Amino acid sequence: MNLKKFLNEEQDPKAVEKLLERINDLITSQEFVEYIAVQKKPAINFSPDCIALTNRRIIFCRPKNFGLSMDFQDYNWVDVADCHIKEGILGATFMMKTVSNHTNVMDYLPKAQARKLYQFAQETEEKMRGVRREKDLEVRRASAGGVTVNNATPIIAQPLQTRQPIPQLIETEDPFAVLQKLKGLMDSGIISIEEFESKKNEILSRV
Repeated sequence: MNLKKFLNEEQDPKAVEKLLERINDLITSQEFVEYIAVQKKPAINFSPDCIALTNRRIIFCRPKNFGLSMDFQDYNWVDVADCHIKEGILGATFMMKTVSNHTNVMDYLPKAQARKLYQFAQETEEKMRGVRREKDLEVRRASAGGVTVNNATPIIAQPLQTRQPIPQLIETEDPFAVLQKLKGLMDSGIISIEEFESKKNEILSRV
């Protein structure tokens, strides 16, 4: 792995080299390291903490036992809700929060390196928000079988050809009230526009 590309913001070369040796055993075949930030405390620190960003994860790396071992805490980008930095006189603090409200923090990072972490995190977070929206929509569609409109017959979110008929809903309620409820389901993404139009035509043909 090219060590020089991780030293652009004056990272400690020895710390980066040691981290890369360990982290290569952690990453998957389709995963690669994007950036490394190395802690720089005011006192001498032979085994500084580091943060490694890959295309899939944030990895907090903290050496233990005088650098003989290393503690890794990793978080998939899709689970990261927010990252931000706070700059002080002696450096910057990088803070990360997951969608389940777990937090992790690393202080005494050189400001240039912390800003790079933040920039990369912001770009990746934006992509992951789109991924989470897609996953949420899939979950809502999959669980739509439990959605009931005013205690009426449940409307199952399945393809139209396998959707359960709702004759009871149509026969026992005012057709225009049914149309309003179906439109609400369409607006919330539970049924598609095509499904709504099909049901609308079916209901209007009975009026």
